[in-house]
Amino acid sequence: MANFVSPGVYVIEKDLSDYPVSINPSVVGLVGFADKGPENVPTLITSQEGLVKTFGRPSEGIYGQGLEGAIEILEATNSMYFVRAIDEATKADASAVMPLGAPPCIQVVANDYGKDNPLYLKVQVTNASGTPQFADLRSFAIPAGTATEQVYALNQTIGGGLRSSKVAYHYDPTDIAGSGGWIVGSYAGSGATLTVSAFSDNTYTTPINALLPVNVSGFALTGTPAAGLTVSGYSFNSTGSNSMSYFVESLYAGAGYNYGLMTNGSVSGNSIEIVPGGGQTISLQVNDAGAAAETFDISLVASGAFIEDVINTGEVDPKSQYIKGNLYCGGSDYDATGLPFFFNKAQSLGCANTLKGTGGTYVGKNAAGADVDAIGVLADNLNPRFPKLEGVTVPMAGGDSGIPTTSGGKATALIGNTADKTGIYALDDDLLNISMAAVPGVSLQNVQDGLVTLAEDTQNFIAVVSPPYAVGGVQDAIDWSNGLSTYRTKAISSSYAAIYWPWVKVYDQFSQIDRWYDPSIFAIRQMCYTDEVAEPWFAPAGYIRGRLNKPVDSEVAVNQGDRDAMYSGGNVVNPLVNFPQQGLTIFGQRTAQRTPSALDRVNVRRMMIIIRKILLASTRQFVFEPNDATTWERIVNVVQPLLDDIRRRRGITEFKVVCDETTNTPLRVDRNELWCKVLIKPTKAAEVVVFELNLVSQSATLSS
Repeated sequence: MANFVSPGVYVIEKDLSDYPVSINPSVVGLVGFADKGPENVPTLITSQEGLVKTFGRPSEGIYGQGLEGAIEILEATNSMYFVRAIDEATKADASAVMPLGAPPCIQVVANDYGKDNPLYLKVQVTNASGTPQFADLRSFAIPAGTATEQVYALNQTIGGGLRSSKVAYHYDPTDIAGSGGWIVGSYAGSGATLTVSAFSDNTYTTPINALLPVNVSGFALTGTPAAGLTVSGYSFNSTGSNSMSYFVESLYAGAGYNYGLMTNGSVSGNSIEIVPGGGQTISLQVNDAGAAAETFDISLVASGAFIEDVINTGEVDPKSQYIKGNLYCGGSDYDATGLPFFFNKAQSLGCANTLKGTGGTYVGKNAAGADVDAIGVLADNLNPRFPKLEGVTVPMAGGDSGIPTTSGGKATALIGNTADKTGIYALDDDLLNISMAAVPGVSLQNVQDGLVTLAEDTQNFIAVVSPPYAVGGVQDAIDWSNGLSTYRTKAISSSYAAIYWPWVKVYDQFSQIDRWYDPSIFAIRQMCYTDEVAEPWFAPAGYIRGRLNKPVDSEVAVNQGDRDAMYSGGNVVNPLVNFPQQGLTIFGQRTAQRTPSALDRVNVRRMMIIIRKILLASTRQFVFEPNDATTWERIVNVVQPLLDDIRRRRGITEFKVVCDETTNTPLRVDRNELWCKVLIKPTKAAEVVVFELNLVSQSATLSS
């Protein structure tokens, strides 16, 4: 406490305004397989569009119905965590090899002619296919001036760097002795050419030797070039066995990144398109489903646009949502471990000089910064200059989604492990605030049991499960829930689980056919819908909150007698009933608890999950506070308003909070324990509505 010595007025602020926090009761956790997207991590999805963009389209070819379930549930909530299970042994990234070439370029040196005379240039550029890029030869007028002034004028007139899409001028004082630079075509590869001619006037009729070409070895040509300066561009074939390439892989493993054509003619997957640009820059475009999704302006020289700076080389802090990549030396060049020889910014392309030494090997930088080839041999001559990716479009291929082929393998991938928090164990995170979870379309016993066990251990969510499709009739579904089926040999008995049956028919907008969907999908959907239109402690069943709009039929027609059998005598299967006028409706809300108590109903279990989470989040601040009456009173002042609010919202009929010396005995205080007892009478749902009709005689007196 502060010590006040001198006279005066002092103000001390103490915050005693504790109140219970609020939480979102509609956060769903789903585990399933997918053809793309992050692997074995809970990924927040807030829309159907975001789901498809991140994890790909649902498909009958993907085991289970994780994506289908997510699509349906996202109609009723905008908070979902999807965990993509994967088999590490079989997964594979989709990939594409982008060929690396050099554009045609001409090194020029200004001479004394330019001091007193303007220069006039004609330029033509062809792409890698030999197609001219200018309908007529492109003309450039260079005013008279000193050598330095003319070099500057060349740069300004032709355009340096990003300022020209077909041809550019590059000037680097360290490139050559004296004043000069490079005229560079925008297209890379052996088929690309550049033609430059110099003339004395703007009629472009009299060729002159105003600019001297320099050959690829760096020595000036002797003699006077015939018909002025007309030189085809120097280039090399970047697709040979000794080439260097940009090796592009999908950001994550999966067949969803593979480029392909669907039966309806639309495009699926990804392709990489290189759009040539002027100078040393190019555009790398990622196409998704046939449309441009991302574009990166990149360069292969050390600059802010170096390819490693612009596009991620791994999955951490990705700059692209689709790809990662590495420069690599192809052909027979491999490192000591037998892997392709990869380069990075520190090793290669540290200056405008580029990839290839005189021996035909590709160069990088050694530890001392010297230019070396792929096996560390010093390179004595570097040419050609200005490396670029060739202007091509390459489809992604070779991706594998890592979905096992055996039931045991599928179960292993979906369950995951506790150490790495993979599979369903990725949901074991209090920060996710998941309140409902499922593995839709998967009826494997060990997967369902694992999910139910995790729900019981964490007490964070209710696990929703279903018998397999085509399990049989009503008795078969009951036997399945009781562990008396060939599909299940162990009964499900837990208040943290709920069973729904039968499966329902839904039109799949992606495959454009009717498909049978796991009823657990719609059970969770209606729980979220109940949160939206009512409260989490209202029953997610019946005509008001349990009616299903999208399903058009049920796998098995369930009558009154069937419902009685599924819902009584210790049986715990919640039926989906196709009523003649109301349509398909969830007509049960039992948990899988076999012992009769308030927790054998879904609405009560969901309310208790929410109360527990709010209590934990609202009272952690009291840990390490003095264990005395003041702290006890503060705790009561937090808990009591919470329960009173739920009571007013029809979740509780009566409650009592006790936190005093009766709950905190001297022994408990000595053990550094603080106890608070909460008594709750949950509101029961009216599941059986009975009207008693009495016939009386005409002489009876009836009061109003």
